[in-house]
Amino acid sequence: MHILFLTDNFPPEGNAPATRTFEHAREWVKNGHKVTIITGAPNFPEGKLFDGYENKWFSKELLAGIEVRRVKTYITANEGFAKRILDFMSFMVTSFFAGLFVKKPDVIVGTSPQFFTAVSAWALSAIRRKPFVFELRDIWPASITAVGAMGKTLPIRVLEKIEMFLYRRADKIISVTHSFKKELIERGIDGAKIDVVLNGVDLTAYSPSKMKSLEFADAYQLSDKFVVGYVGTHGMAHSLDKVVEAAELIEDLENVVVLFAGGGAAKSQVESLAVEKGLKNVVLIPRQDKKKMASLWSLCDISLISLKDTPLFKTVIPSKIFESMGMGLPMIMCAPEGEASDIILNADAGVLVKPESPEELAKTIRELYIDRIRLKRLADNSYDSAAQFDRKRLALLMESKLKSLL
Repeated sequence: MHILFLTDNFPPEGNAPATRTFEHAREWVKNGHKVTIITGAPNFPEGKLFDGYENKWFSKELLAGIEVRRVKTYITANEGFAKRILDFMSFMVTSFFAGLFVKKPDVIVGTSPQFFTAVSAWALSAIRRKPFVFELRDIWPASITAVGAMGKTLPIRVLEKIEMFLYRRADKIISVTHSFKKELIERGIDGAKIDVVLNGVDLTAYSPSKMKSLEFADAYQLSDKFVVGYVGTHGMAHSLDKVVEAAELIEDLENVVVLFAGGGAAKSQVESLAVEKGLKNVVLIPRQDKKKMASLWSLCDISLISLKDTPLFKTVIPSKIFESMGMGLPMIMCAPEGEASDIILNADAGVLVKPESPEELAKTIRELYIDRIRLKRLADNSYDSAAQFDRKRLALLMESKLKSLL
């Protein structure tokens, strides 16, 4: 089987879509399939080209047996509606033309969060008369209005029309959550063509660490600190200003540090707020290469997951949950109750806190810092749960869904 996969995020970018696509494609290649990825030059989330890459019309490389074809796009930071739409649309156009020159694909996959990539995949499938698979990672454009980036304007309504068109035209939809599948069925999409393949973790790369990474611990004076870590994209959806407020409420715990590691549209807000409050218990680490993520996670005693208090986020499952499980970390989840909180609570791997509530978050950190027996139980349960989200098993599941179309 030759899988043509369109995604505007791919390694060396280290966000969830890039990681999922790479780890799935790597397994498919190991199983004897040919995989061609069409993507852009790596620049997410800051909108700055990674070292060693150029924003050229076309380039080709081989990564873990995967043929990666990179195309030119309009590059911007992951912030601002108009510029991001230009970014998405430019990839839609250039990826479409690049896809015309890929020899004999059997199935064509387009992945979200934004769906202009899926538009390109659908157009290629229509011209080449091959099955079109929409991998649904986010209910977009609803997520734009959910974070307050834009109201229910005419452009949003137009995007919703395109969204529904793609759902109907897809030969198969691969949803990353059961909640997304349920919502699509409620909106009139045939449930028989929707399959769920959750996110997961590469257990060959993540495992509990007996000590903190010396590289990071020494550089940021964290060797003897109790670290509550938010690791990942700093976006508008994550209410990280409330986490900073919680850090202010636990300043008296001299050994406790709140760590923010990663980059994104809200990174500067977190930094300026911490400086404004004069907080000594907040540490910021810039975005790191994907190869260093396990070392970065090793700094943490607790993993923090944070989302805005909006109904849409009842349906999402942050991928850092699975990386936390792979590392055997207990979790504090500040998010609306939903599918993600069910995973954590059913595994008894963490504590659910009311979203956007600095007081409750600070209280929970205090309790877990004191109660080390409870903390260890949550950590053990977290790691014990990781096996069911092993990326290799999930890649095989998605592979079987793609094969069913041939």
